[in-house]
Amino acid sequence: MTDSEEHHFESKADAGASKTYPQQAGTVRKNGYIVIKGRACKVVEVSTSKTGKHGHAKCHFVGIDIFNGKKYDDIVPSSHNCDIPHVNRTDYQLIDISEDGFVSLLTENGNTKDDLKLPTDENLLAQIKAGFEEGKDLVVTVMSAMGEEQICALKDIGPK
Repeated sequence: MTDSEEHHFESKADAGASKTYPQQAGTVRKNGYIVIKGRACKVVEVSTSKTGKHGHAKCHFVGIDIFNGKKYDDIVPSSHNCDIPHVNRTDYQLIDISEDGFVSLLTENGNTKDDLKLPTDENLLAQIKAGFEEGKDLVVTVMSAMGEEQICALKDIGPK
């Protein structure tokens, strides 16, 4: 291989970061996060069964999808690893709401983020629309995990 040969790599925006990390099933606790059936879920119930004659202790997880609110459950041997999603919460200032249901948000470094839809939660949706129409300065909290993002909370920082 000579110095004159060039290598070209496909560049990815996420720098190859993993969407999940492994954690032993026996150490996952209530109010933590877990991946059940390919969805990022918040754990609402954990129960552990005793070992059988030859087997492992089993952990039964009940989780609620953090994006659509559906209930999922899974049973995993407590000594095995299960996937835990990287869940991030970021605050953005709301700039605009478009006609087609997308929001325009201001990031910390001054750029705009225009690829998020309004939340599906009726209560939160009504609060965001009402606050925006009144001309309040609103800060929305965006939760992201496993390549999905959704507005999950709202803060009013006063009138403009």
